[in-house]
Amino acid sequence: MKNQNISVDIICPLYNAFVYIDNLHKSLLKQKKVKINKIRYVLTEGKDNTEDYLKQNKIDYKKIKKEDFSHSLTREKEAMDSNANVIVFITQDVVIEDELWLYNLVKDIDDKDIVAAYSRQLTKYNNLEKYTRESNYPDKSIIKSKKDIEKLGLKTFFFSDASSSISTKVFKKLNGYDNKKLPINEDMYIAYKIIMSDYKIKYCSDSVVYHSHNFTLKEIYNRYKLTGMFFKENNYLDQFGTTGSGATLAKYVLKRIFQERRFSLLFRYPFDMAARFLGMKVGKM
Repeated sequence: MKNQNISVDIICPLYNAFVYIDNLHKSLLKQKKVKINKIRYVLTEGKDNTEDYLKQNKIDYKKIKKEDFSHSLTREKEAMDSNANVIVFITQDVVIEDELWLYNLVKDIDDKDIVAAYSRQLTKYNNLEKYTRESNYPDKSIIKSKKDIEKLGLKTFFFSDASSSISTKVFKKLNGYDNKKLPINEDMYIAYKIIMSDYKIKYCSDSVVYHSHNFTLKEIYNRYKLTGMFFKENNYLDQFGTTGSGATLAKYVLKRIFQERRFSLLFRYPFDMAARFLGMKVGKM
């Protein structure tokens, strides 16, 4: 770590999180070689026993109404209130098994060069997501800067706040998400601002979380429809090849299906990719 006295605030929105919160909280407390200043849980009112768990275990949290939740604004408010050196964003459904996950995620962060980082995500399911994760989260770390745009295109701004870290000073300097209520892709929004401000982002393959989904086709369609809406509202990103990025992913997944002879996945593959394509198209309309 460039600064051994670095302090970290972990920001985690919660919603109907009872099935996750016990393991998640315990895994955060087990982290080594890092000074956690505060774990900032923001609980959106729901219908399960998350709040009872937090109260029984004397865990600090804020509670907000459902209509007040925003992927961007909820995170932004907590980040702007932070006095730690580094803010770490996580989602409630990540599974952290490595006690050095956090250390590896924040150890290279400073205020001038590498100002943000994100973790490697693996899935516990043996579905198509295994291959999309491989494509987006390879086994080697990389550092991305403005000079990589020509080679990487849109992937230069790929960034995931399922597990990420950002210099608090730089987040505030860049005005976070500009007080916008973004329905999705708030992580790409801030990554673009970071890169275009001549800072660097590190992908940390040694900071690993498990982030597993088994989405229905309708859920995939709806997610990509929101993504399409994001790209429509931020159409400056189209110049970096939004369509080509999707095609590259589709080719990679198909190649891996044949390499591993997982032919049963071919029944799902065309419908999965069509749901992504159509969702994005409709969202952009």
